[in-house]
This record gives sequence, C-alpha cells and structure tokens, in this order.
Amino acid sequence: MLDHVSHTTRPDPDALSGAADVVDHHREDSAMYKIAPIVAALAAAGVLAACGSNEDTGSATSPAPVPATAVAKSAPAAPGSPAAMLASTPWETTAATDAHGAPVALNDANVSNYVGFAYFDNDGTFTMVNLDDSPKMHGDWSVSPDGRTRTLVAKDDAGQTCFTRVVDIVTLDDRNFTYRVHPDDANKSAYFDIVHTPTTHPEPAA
Repeated sequence: MLDHVSHTTRPDPDALSGAADVVDHHREDSAMYKIAPIVAALAAAGVLAACGSNEDTGSATSPAPVPATAVAKSAPAAPGSPAAMLASTPWETTAATDAHGAPVALNDANVSNYVGFAYFDNDGTFTMVNLDDSPKMHGDWSVSPDGRTRTLVAKDDAGQTCFTRVVDIVTLDDRNFTYRVHPDDANKSAYFDIVHTPTTHPEPAA
C-alpha cells in the first residue's frame, strides 16, 4: 500500500505503525503454526527415547506409545496363585525355541530383544535388565488369574506408559517360566517360545 501513497500527502505515522504491527503479528502467527507440529513431534520422540530398549520391541497390544494414564497396580499376589509363582524368584532367559521346537540362539534377531534378567515384585511392579546388567525397562505387571497370560505395562522414568503387551504363558512353575511371542499377530502358526529359569543373580541397584 505504501507504493500508492501520494507524494503531496504524508502518511499518518500511527497508521503505518499499526499496519506494521499487524504484519509482524501475522508473521509471528505463521511461524507458530509452522513450529507447533515440530515441537509436538519432538515431544513424541522424547517419550519414545525415554523408554529405551526393551524386551518387547516386537508386536504389542498397543504398538504406539500412549499418553500417561492412571493405571492401577496389581494387588499383592495371592499365595499359591500364578502371579505369586512369577514373583517368587528372579528369572533369567536361558533358551528359546521356534514353532517346530528347534533351539534358537539367544542372539538371534527374532528373540534377542527378550533376553535378560527379570524381577517381578509382589507389589505389581517389575524391573528388567540385559545380561550385562544395563537397564532394559520397568513398569507394572500382572498375570491373569487362570495363569494363561502375562501383561506388562512398560513405563519411562516420568511414569508415562511406553507400551502395553500381553503374551501367552506356555509354562509357569517353580522351575520354568516360558511365554510365547508372535512375529506377526495375524499368523499364530509362527512363534517363538522364550524360556526363563530361576536365577540368584542380584537385581542391580537403580
């Protein structure tokens, strides 16, 4: 508009100042619209990064991180229950087999994410570490009353839920805890059984 101002009439300085303010605010608003999605993406990435590596990086009940919610912890495991059995000892991943019963090396890409030491506390919380004692994940856990499934709710250090995963339990007694994972949830005929046995390995300090 300034290109059309007459040379014989001076523009009102206050009017020009107001127009400049409008332009500046318009620029600021546009910049905010451009920056907001970036900030949101970075925040989401932060949640993912905070969760770190974990036993369950395969398919999950909730494959994407979900917002933090008030997830009730399990009640103390009833004596003699499947949950009490799981909490009775620390566990170490000692073997894995495929759907044909053939052994699978623990460093195989199909099972390596599930290898480590697991500590299921009676208050419904758990901690898992890698075989070198480096942190793996932590959160809340439960076992169905019939002993058929185990549920993990992995959380980051801020208490936000990273993912929830439910696996079928194959064996759970005082000598063996084995659960089944499916690389493809749509194909139940393909799976790996992850075998754990009791260990005396102490839980690393937080």
